[in-house]
Amino acid sequence: MRKLLSQFARFGVIGAGGFLLDFGIFNLLLFTVFDPKNVHEGPLFAKAVSTCVAILFNWVGNRFWTFREHRGKQLVREGVEFAVVSLGGLVIGLGCLWISHYVLGLDSKLADNISSNVIGLGLGTLFRFALYRFWVFSPRRGEPAPAVFPSAEGGQGAQRLGGTADGVPASGETRPV
Repeated sequence: MRKLLSQFARFGVIGAGGFLLDFGIFNLLLFTVFDPKNVHEGPLFAKAVSTCVAILFNWVGNRFWTFREHRGKQLVREGVEFAVVSLGGLVIGLGCLWISHYVLGLDSKLADNISSNVIGLGLGTLFRFALYRFWVFSPRRGEPAPAVFPSAEGGQGAQRLGGTADGVPASGETRPV
């Protein structure tokens, strides 16, 4: 349970950074280039761009910090899966914004921010954390850590076969000679 809480806290820190990027870029675009007075679908375009930038930031942060012990060597597979899950979160956020702005007629910039950056982000975060943890960075998939670690013995890279990060085999495992 402690490990899960620690992982969720790291996910939250990365998510907060992604949120700041998403929120800042969304509002910058909403008040300038994609102002609804000039571009009818401006809020949707602004949200799509800001979320894509945040997705890239979140992938790097989650890969190298939050789920670092579960990342594997399959960078492309992991990146594609992360993008698919993140796009699912984007659809959730865009759906909340679309319903609020176009269905309910709540078209102020404050309403756009609440629907996309509070409600949409909250629902999308739950969706993304669950799928990142149980699918993209699942402990059952891929290598438990990066494939090669520097060895203290002779400067050679030691191949990782399931031991700990310092190259010491986990209990019950043998190390190749």
